[in-house]
Amino acid sequence: MTQKTIMAGNLDTGKLETRLVARHTDKGQIFVTGPVSEEELTAWKMEGGLRAFRPPEQQKEALITITGMKHGQVFVARYEDTIIGYVTFHAPEEFERWSESSLNNIVELGAIEISPAWRNYGLGKSLLAVAFAEVLFEEYIVLATEYYWHWDLKGTGLNEWKYRDLMSRLMGTVDMIPMGTDDPEIISHPANMLMVRIGSKVTEDDIFEFNNLRYKYKRML
Repeated sequence: MTQKTIMAGNLDTGKLETRLVARHTDKGQIFVTGPVSEEELTAWKMEGGLRAFRPPEQQKEALITITGMKHGQVFVARYEDTIIGYVTFHAPEEFERWSESSLNNIVELGAIEISPAWRNYGLGKSLLAVAFAEVLFEEYIVLATEYYWHWDLKGTGLNEWKYRDLMSRLMGTVDMIPMGTDDPEIISHPANMLMVRIGSKVTEDDIFEFNNLRYKYKRML
């Protein structure tokens, strides 16, 4: 594997310079790169297996939309001109509790998906490694809300507990850890989890405020 890393840019404006990893596989060379632009996404195709959330072309439009969002970043794994995997980041949605504070440094890892035909090449780990190579993430709290109904249990043959362990280990490669919360959707099923990475430059005051967000209903007692 060859790697080229460029560290530059501003997460708020989305003006990060592209980082690139080239992986050599038995199917050919795969590029893991990002953050990618709207123009790049428009020019590339989506692999037909990328349908965990919506049909591939609709998901492509969603990825394009994310590039224009606050904190919006998209990283992709690409074979020739075809996207075979991706991971997205953006500010929490307005309806989520994670936006209910004055904190401007919370970023949500919105989705990570690898086409079934391209699994077992370590692309999920590579996508996260390329994304978190950006030192600016040290100033941010990155969270992922993991719901078992979004997981490809049928395609992998795993039950929700084994898939939960898989996601926990994958995100653990970039120091994301499970944290407790009283968020109703997360606690609606014991397999769901909140994964969090608190950057080394996040202040104690911001951590305190984030912990209050995690246990919103406890504050109301």
